[in-house]
Amino acid sequence: MIYKQLILNIISLIVFILPIYIPMILSAQDTEDESSLHVGGALRYNVILQSYESDINATSSSFTMDTWRINVLYDNPGGIGLNFEYRFYPAFGTHFIKQGWLDYHASDRTELHLGVTQVPFGNIQYNSNNWWFSLPYYVGLEDDHDMGLKLIHRRENFRWDVAYFFQPEPEGPPAAFGTGGPGRYSYDVIPGGNASLTERNQFNLRSAWLSGSSEYGLSLQYGQLYNTSADRFDNRYAVAVHADINAGNLNIKPQILYYSMDAFDDEDVKLSTVFMGAYAIPYQVSTEAWIATLGVSYSYDVNWGPVTNFLFYNDFSYMHNTVGKGTTRLADGTTLVLDNNFQFTIQNITGILVSAGPVFTYFDIAQGVNHPWLTDAFGTGVGPGHEDLGIGNSEYNIRLNINIGFYF
Repeated sequence: MIYKQLILNIISLIVFILPIYIPMILSAQDTEDESSLHVGGALRYNVILQSYESDINATSSSFTMDTWRINVLYDNPGGIGLNFEYRFYPAFGTHFIKQGWLDYHASDRTELHLGVTQVPFGNIQYNSNNWWFSLPYYVGLEDDHDMGLKLIHRRENFRWDVAYFFQPEPEGPPAAFGTGGPGRYSYDVIPGGNASLTERNQFNLRSAWLSGSSEYGLSLQYGQLYNTSADRFDNRYAVAVHADINAGNLNIKPQILYYSMDAFDDEDVKLSTVFMGAYAIPYQVSTEAWIATLGVSYSYDVNWGPVTNFLFYNDFSYMHNTVGKGTTRLADGTTLVLDNNFQFTIQNITGILVSAGPVFTYFDIAQGVNHPWLTDAFGTGVGPGHEDLGIGNSEYNIRLNINIGFYF
């Protein structure tokens, strides 16, 4: 079966890439523009004060180095360019590639990306304004990067993104403190418990109508889950309706999405959760859910010494799980008997981004219910919920997070 699937993968790749290369060859032309190389990066720090389920104590606050990174941008008009970023996270004890693609501009309207590139789904580049992103990020549906090919085409008031991804981005080393999860930037399905699952063969289609500086779009995603132990392929898909609306200094980002995964463990038992992981932290995620998000921001320019802009924002996310009622088999083999579906998850971020030359500082008040990060039960959430796992009641947890970054 695996050989048959491999042949189908190769055919899919050829069918996808030929229509891209033919117009590239036909439209290629010499240019007098010179290529350019820029090497940059960032250094970021985090100040944390958290109030979760337990009482506030000396471990509730910290000052850490968030990340440092290296960026390489090679712009080559008329030829092949490069966009590369590699990140190091001392607090997690891991490092990994964030993005790394070759690009070719076949014309002013058409470009091709090959390598680790952003998945065209929902509002891009981000569906949020804050340092934490929105809930879709934590289920692999915001600023996701995978290994494959992407075609971007702009025509009058429309933009089309078509992509094929063979597999997720490469993994870095697992965390130094031994959680066992993959070191990677974006969330993907990973092996865990009694389910040897990985993502394969993902197709994306994103269409957006452009009106001035605003856009309104629809995104479709179809992919497979491959069980390496059972040599089995199953389906997963997602759909989103989204908009990125600009009116003067005001920006509004509404989005609603639905995703579903047919997931089976190594014993051919259907699962209600799968393991997903990034930053070397694995946790269980519901296999079916609706997620609604709304981000609102207002930009205000100032001239206060080095400070040039304040961006005020609020990003709200609500995740409604639609699986779990009755007898439920989790990815780790646990069997639950539930009267209702899995618990919902809420995330709300209120904050200010202060721009001062190369320094960008996020002041975020992050609030969450049944959230995987905003809790003492780290990694729990976006699945059964605290109550169903016997951890206790889901509380309205709060974290003040200040992220200070120098970008060059």
